[in-house]
Amino acid sequence: MPNLFRPSANAYAKLSLALSAALPVLLITVGSGVSRSSANTGVMNHLDQPVPFSHKHHAYELGIDCRYCHTSVEKSSYAGIPQTETCMTCHSQIWQDSPLLEPVRQSFATGQPLKWTEVNKVPEFVYFNHSIHVNRGVNCNNCHGQVQQMQITQKGRALFMSWCLECHREPEKYLFTDEKNPQMSPRQQVFNLYLKYQSDPLGDEMNPQEKSLIFGNEQKTNVKALIERGNQLLKDRGVRKQELTDCTVCHH
Repeated sequence: MPNLFRPSANAYAKLSLALSAALPVLLITVGSGVSRSSANTGVMNHLDQPVPFSHKHHAYELGIDCRYCHTSVEKSSYAGIPQTETCMTCHSQIWQDSPLLEPVRQSFATGQPLKWTEVNKVPEFVYFNHSIHVNRGVNCNNCHGQVQQMQITQKGRALFMSWCLECHREPEKYLFTDEKNPQMSPRQQVFNLYLKYQSDPLGDEMNPQEKSLIFGNEQKTNVKALIERGNQLLKDRGVRKQELTDCTVCHH
């Protein structure tokens, strides 16, 4: 009886089996890459805004305290977006005729709030409280990226659940403190970092953690001294590490 298949059929069979085994791995890899890409997460993507507001100009070049605009960040779950009246306290005198600020003037004249495009947003089923983090000494840049260097505000982190858990499992790596001003409250130290950066733009006087937050070199956050100091801050600031990974912390 003649052979039904040519000798090459063995090679094709082996190839098909290999492809069948590799296909799920390939799909998972591609799917993971797509889901974590900026096209899906929106990280560092420019979004249209009614006014091209620059954090670098206001927070770094002018040295305006974050809390001047984000008035509720220390006492509320929501950091707050400034009212038009806040903008006009300066811009009624500065750049008062700039075409770029026409939406601000129109908003002030009509009483209609500006419709800003939200940059950072967690899902509706997730609860996040700004005040808790700030009052424990978690710096803004941990979550928002190097905001003080952004001409146009962009999403600095993907805000994946796994990323949140990295901090909640090892909060000692992320609690911020100014070693030269330890007597200040944790929240005041958080905002003083931006004033320090303004006076020391090269970071010569900054410790490794401060440089990591300002310049984005995250590898420097894992030094032994930082961990030891962080463990002490957990005790001093009443952070109960064992509770931070409970589901109900974020999912109410």
